[in-house]
Amino acid sequence: MTLDPIHVENIAQLAYGIAGDVDTTDHDDLAGRVWRDWLPEIRRDGRVVIEPVDEHERRRAPIDDAALTDRPFETVHGLDSGTINPTTFKNGLVVDVAHAAMASAPSDLDLHRDRTIVATVHAGDSTANFDGEWRKRDDGHTRQRVLHAPRVNRYAEGVVHALALYLAEGTHALDHADRVDDLLVLDGPIYPKELFTWDDRNPELGALAREAKPRAVVEKYVRLVERFVERDVPLAGFVKNPSSGTIVRALARKGVEPPWPDDTALFTRLLERREDGGGGGGDSPGDAPGGRPARVDGELTFTTWFRSRGGADATMAADGDALGIERELDPELYEPAFMVVYDPRTDVTYKFETPYAFARDDSVRERLTRQVLADVATTRGPPEAVGKADELARISATEKAALRRKFEERFDSDQQATYDDRRWGKEPY
Repeated sequence: MTLDPIHVENIAQLAYGIAGDVDTTDHDDLAGRVWRDWLPEIRRDGRVVIEPVDEHERRRAPIDDAALTDRPFETVHGLDSGTINPTTFKNGLVVDVAHAAMASAPSDLDLHRDRTIVATVHAGDSTANFDGEWRKRDDGHTRQRVLHAPRVNRYAEGVVHALALYLAEGTHALDHADRVDDLLVLDGPIYPKELFTWDDRNPELGALAREAKPRAVVEKYVRLVERFVERDVPLAGFVKNPSSGTIVRALARKGVEPPWPDDTALFTRLLERREDGGGGGGDSPGDAPGGRPARVDGELTFTTWFRSRGGADATMAADGDALGIERELDPELYEPAFMVVYDPRTDVTYKFETPYAFARDDSVRERLTRQVLADVATTRGPPEAVGKADELARISATEKAALRRKFEERFDSDQQATYDDRRWGKEPY
C-alpha cells in the first residue's frame, strides 16, 4: 500500500514548520566565524586537534581548466577492498570475506589480475581454531588466508568485517608497494580508522583493538607509510564519504552549538557557492529554503591542508601511542593531513588525505592538490585509478549470494535469516 496524495501533502506540510524554526543566515555567520577564528587552531582538552599545515585559505579552480591541466603524476595506482558483508550462520559462525585489488591509470592488466583474499571467522566455541597460513592460487596471482577473529561478546559482525577488509587491503598494498612509481591512492582513509574507533564504542572493543591480530592489521599500514616515505613516493587516501566529527565536537565542548551533524556538513557550508554571493561566512553561500539562487557550478572549491590529531586520527598523532606499534620514523610524520574538495556539479564533498611526511613538503602538497582537482574535475568523483580498483574489488549482490550459499554447503549450516532478509529480498527464497 502506498501513501495517498493527501498523506503526501500532509507530510510535506511538516517542512514548513521545520523551516520556520531554522535561520540559515545564522549558520552562515557561524561557519564564517569557525573558519576565521577557530579553525586556524582547534583545541580539545588542551590539545591542538586541527591546524593548518601552511596557508589557511578557501580556494577555487575552474572545472574545465582543472580537467585539462597536465597531471603532476604520470602514473597513479589505486587500491580498494570489497567484502561479502558479515554473515551469521546457525552453527554459530560469523564470517566475512574481503577481496583486495590494485589498479593503475594507465592500465596494467597483469597488476589488475593480482588479488588478496581474506576470510575472517568468529566462533562462539572457544576450542575452535580456524587460523590458516597464506596460500597462493591462480599461478601466484591470488594470495589468500583464513583469519580467526578474537572472541567478543558483542559486535562480532563488525569485528569480522573490519579485520577482513583491512587485512586484505593492507596486505595487498604492502605486497605491491614496489609496483608504484609515482602515487598510490587508497579508496578511503590512509589508516584503518574503523579499528581506531572501537575504543569509543565499547570497552571490550577498545581492549580488542590492542590484541595481537588487530594490532598486526594496523601495523601493515604503519609499515606502508614507512615504505613509501623511504621510496619518496607519495601515498594518499581519497575519502568519498567523510564522516569525521572532530571539529563539531570540539566546538560543542567550547559551548558553541554547531548546527552541522559532522565536519563534512560544515565544510560543505563553507565551500558551496551561490549566485547571490552570500552565505558560508562571506563568499560561500549556504542553503536557503524555496527559490534560492542557483548554485555556482563552474568551479571546484577546496581548502588548503590541515593536520589532524583528533577523533580517530588521535591514535596516529605524534602524542598518540599507535596502539603500541613501534614507529621507525619521527612520530609526527605519521599524522594524517587532509584537504577538502567540493564538487558543485554533484553537491558532494570529498576528503583527500596523506601522511604529514608528504604534506610537510610544499611541492608535494601542491602536486597532490593539482592531481586531485584534475581527477575530480574529470571524473565527477574519485580518481580514475581508485574507480578502477573499486570495480575490480567489488563483489556484486549476485556473487555475494552465491558465495554465501557455498559457505552454507561447506558448513552444512544455513545462514541465520532475519525478517528483513525476506522483506527486502536480500537473499533468494
